[in-house]
Amino acid sequence: MSSNKISLITIFVTVCIMFFSCSKSSSGGGTNPQPPTPPAGTNDVDFWLTKSDQSVLLQKQTVTLSFGTIANSNPDIIVDSTTTYQTIDGFGYTLTGGSASVINTLNAADKAGLLQELFGDGAGSIGISYLRLSIGASDLNDSVFSYDDMTQGQIDTNLTNFSLGPDTINLVPLLKEIIAINPAIKIIATPWSAPVWMKDNGSFIGGSLQPQYYNVYARYFVKYLQQMKANGISIDAVTPQNEPLNPANNPSLSMAADEETNFIKNSLGPAFQSAGITAKIVDYDHNCDRPDYPIAVLSDAAANAFVYGSAFHLYAGDISALSQVHNAFPSKAVYFTEQYTASTGSFAGDLDWHLKNVIIGSVRNWSVTALEWNLANDPTFQPHTPGGCDQCKGALTIGGTVTRNVGYYIVAHASKFVPAGSVRIASNVTSTINTVAFKTPAGKKVLIVENDGTADAPFNIKFNNKWTTTTLPAGGVGTYIWN
Repeated sequence: MSSNKISLITIFVTVCIMFFSCSKSSSGGGTNPQPPTPPAGTNDVDFWLTKSDQSVLLQKQTVTLSFGTIANSNPDIIVDSTTTYQTIDGFGYTLTGGSASVINTLNAADKAGLLQELFGDGAGSIGISYLRLSIGASDLNDSVFSYDDMTQGQIDTNLTNFSLGPDTINLVPLLKEIIAINPAIKIIATPWSAPVWMKDNGSFIGGSLQPQYYNVYARYFVKYLQQMKANGISIDAVTPQNEPLNPANNPSLSMAADEETNFIKNSLGPAFQSAGITAKIVDYDHNCDRPDYPIAVLSDAAANAFVYGSAFHLYAGDISALSQVHNAFPSKAVYFTEQYTASTGSFAGDLDWHLKNVIIGSVRNWSVTALEWNLANDPTFQPHTPGGCDQCKGALTIGGTVTRNVGYYIVAHASKFVPAGSVRIASNVTSTINTVAFKTPAGKKVLIVENDGTADAPFNIKFNNKWTTTTLPAGGVGTYIWN
């Protein structure tokens, strides 16, 4: 046999052996190399998490969440941007006089940095978009005052003595700094008490507004709005009285539903109209256990014409009261304006309850705002008036340094991602997973989720017939954002 034939036979045998080996390998025999790992899916959803044990606090997670169609047995949270509800005015706090005073104790650089963090729109900011103010002192001021205090036995029906007075020291200057950062911030304002000389008991605590001073008190509101405007501060809305059914605070004033109705329709509304005041009048501003109060005010046709909506707290009753009033008067707005976190509370318990009820619950029940109580106080929960709240813990504790408390994270999970002008869209809840969803003016979808259960909860976020799977720790809060 020639050497050429031997070479050809050798090549043929070698090829056959290689072919046989490859065939055997592909059929499952022998050692089979693993197929290449497919490229990681693109991240479609950003996920920000706070855990109830405080080990994670408003942190963006590195997990990849991709929308797909791989079936699983997890519950679905279905987000539907074609079903829309109310437009959001904002999320935030009450900037009490006490809050302003403790923030102003910071040095200029620290205060500037903190205000940017609170009210700016940068990556490190939480984007607070709504504030509540007291007209005169609240119980979280260091002293009690109105804007027209007179010596005992004197009255000032012409309001010649009217002055923003103590609020020009801390509150007004701080508001100017905040507005310079966020000129679009919205503000609602409410009095804790009328001037004492207008009341029937001669005290800042309790008592009622005497009917002969209704028109004078209405002009008091007008002067307040005009003087704030002169300082560059526009007030979007007012309520006639903070907690009108709570006459025990210092300061406070009792105002029954029929009294508020008469004040609005006969005095406050006409005074605003005559003065060209465009601030909205929002009634009630008290607990969810008395939806009959705002319903009574709105049921009066003359008062109804001046009232833009109704405001609520949740120290009593159920958050569904907001929907009860909305359903009775669907053309009127509802607001959630106050809930405090206590010095005696736990981070985990407050995070869970307030996300479920205030942030998610109020908005699912038509509220255009969700506001926690005081923005800041000192390490001893000061300042407050004698008899004022001594357990109200600010979102911030300021005592040389700044500590971010549970109230900060409660609001930030919404305010950082849901700007004013966002629209609530449909999302469902399960037995332990509470949700609320939004479409922002930029078109982003935002889903806020609170795990009300005692175990970690896996679930799908389903949107446009695709879904991504995520897990939220027990008691945890997540905000999810996608385009």
